[in-house]
Amino acid sequence: MPTAYNSAKTKVQLRLSVQRLRTLQQKKEAQAKASRRDIATLIERGKIETSRIKVEGLINEDIHIELLELLELYCELLLARFGVLDQNAREPDPSVAEGVCSIIFAAPRTELKELHVLRDMLMHKYGREFSAAAMENRDGCVSDRVARKIEVKTPSADLVNAYMGEIAKAYSVAWEAPQSMSKESDDNSNSGNGHGDGGVKDASPGASDSSASKSVSESKSVSPPADAEKKDVNNNNKEKESKEKSKPGSGAGIGSGGVPSPPSTKPGSGVGPEAEPEDDFDALTKRFAALKKR
Repeated sequence: MPTAYNSAKTKVQLRLSVQRLRTLQQKKEAQAKASRRDIATLIERGKIETSRIKVEGLINEDIHIELLELLELYCELLLARFGVLDQNAREPDPSVAEGVCSIIFAAPRTELKELHVLRDMLMHKYGREFSAAAMENRDGCVSDRVARKIEVKTPSADLVNAYMGEIAKAYSVAWEAPQSMSKESDDNSNSGNGHGDGGVKDASPGASDSSASKSVSESKSVSPPADAEKKDVNNNNKEKESKEKSKPGSGAGIGSGGVPSPPSTKPGSGVGPEAEPEDDFDALTKRFAALKKR
């Protein structure tokens, strides 16, 4: 028979639920510690399969302890916001709705009578429709963390190996976790795809295109450019002209007696090597003079 809602009794029941949840957590943590010690002994004796079965039960117990912690937090939340919870409304306030739905949804999965009584009080307060929606988790009203803790599933092999490795390390037992099947399959697929030594090379269209582009670029780098050929021809012509000029009486810079004439130092001639620096110097002096006048 469902318990009728009463403000004072609900507050007392919340406090009792917090205390009982805390006590049950401590009890289960002590049991889990003893189970870890037994698992370490089994690993040391070489009974690996038996230890795996016990580790699966230990993982489920740890998940259940986490569920108890979450329910304790929700009970403390409802105590802190009891004024909002005690309002006369058909549905709970959004600030306490998640806690109410989580307690209604998860309380049957625990062995606490105090939490069961609290659940009945909340269901009586908010009616049958809201209670049915909370029990079925419609519209995701229950916390995702609580819903995941209640799911019944077998732990993965990697998680079991991780637990066994940590237990063996904590109790100084020599044990190494075997490689998972997924890693072995990945290694096999990689060796078959040609990533290992002696594998088949990639024959995809992209690879052929890249090799073709490399061959084209190499051929371009080997063949001399047309500009280089033109430069070679011009250099040969200049050498011929210089040879002709070096002959007696043929060069423009050679006098009548075959003696080279001195270079002209006139500004307009442009033959002397110091003509351009002098012009630049004069231009600079004029600019400095103009700046001083300003």
